[in-house]
Amino acid sequence: MLSDPDRNVMKKAYARWAPIYDALCGPVFINGRRAAARAAREVGGRILEIGVGTGLSFDDYDARTEITGIDISEPMIARARARAKSGHYPFVKELAVMDAHALTYADASFDCVVGQFVITLVEDPERVLSECARVVRAGGQIILVNHLYSERGLAAAVERLLAQKARTLGLRPEFPFQRLADWAQVHGGAELIERRRLKPFGFYTLVRFRRAAPQSAAARRCPQGQRRCHNPEPGAC
Repeated sequence: MLSDPDRNVMKKAYARWAPIYDALCGPVFINGRRAAARAAREVGGRILEIGVGTGLSFDDYDARTEITGIDISEPMIARARARAKSGHYPFVKELAVMDAHALTYADASFDCVVGQFVITLVEDPERVLSECARVVRAGGQIILVNHLYSERGLAAAVERLLAQKARTLGLRPEFPFQRLADWAQVHGGAELIERRRLKPFGFYTLVRFRRAAPQSAAARRCPQGQRRCHNPEPGAC
């Protein structure tokens, strides 16, 4: 497995992609994009979209939502801002150049965080996920859609073969779902509630996490994992 992408490589790749991104990637990503936005609309409220790109997803939201979008690529955000100025998307409240590894928003600022075709491309996916979890309120969701590594068979072999060359194009075909699951287990504050391959071909996967409420001292789990503690003293069961 290759190392995680360098963010400067990705910034340069998407600066090149920006002028043609809508024409080339819009039709390719449409099913995944709409599935992620549909799930986010069900949550509603304040939505942060990391890696918002050129704002292709704006058409998939509505007035029941309040959209904040960030992207590390200035050329991408410039195009998103131009799209927002059309007046068709009054629910888009803020667009900013920002690194998802270090979000500037306060804890629990959003009802939902959406990452469309982005989590596999960042330098430190676990850190980005933890930042997403930090800015989501308890009970809110983190919604991801991506191509995830096939893990076995001919598709996996092809993905491994193409992985190195794909990196310079801003792509990463060899990212496994297990990294998302492992992050959730280590983090402890995010529960996997859905993992679903999307029609028609199952090439993209929708993944949803629910942000858990912080546990009180009286509801810590015993070290043995047998029952919940009700003694507020640290280490007492």
